[in-house]
Amino acid sequence: MSWMDKDPSKLLQRCFIIGLIGIILCIVPLANKVMAVFDPAKLAFLNGFGLLAQLLALSIAVYVLRMRKIAEGPKDKAKSLIIVLAVSLIFFILQ
Repeated sequence: MSWMDKDPSKLLQRCFIIGLIGIILCIVPLANKVMAVFDPAKLAFLNGFGLLAQLLALSIAVYVLRMRKIAEGPKDKAKSLIIVLAVSLIFFILQ
């Protein structure tokens, strides 16, 4: 059984956690630029991992949205997660 064969609420929970980890990984180098604790060149790779995690979470949310025969509750949560992840992804790409 694949991890993508689970119910939509469990997939949305995983999507939220992965997206949150991606946002935190993108915030760390941004905060380091302001506070200058570490060398910014050494933390630049975290942006790539953060963007990758956000894209993974976005793809899971789109997968849940495209599932057939699910209730309106998970679909609404998937729509809101897609909006939040898309905005954060655009913000961190343009920073």
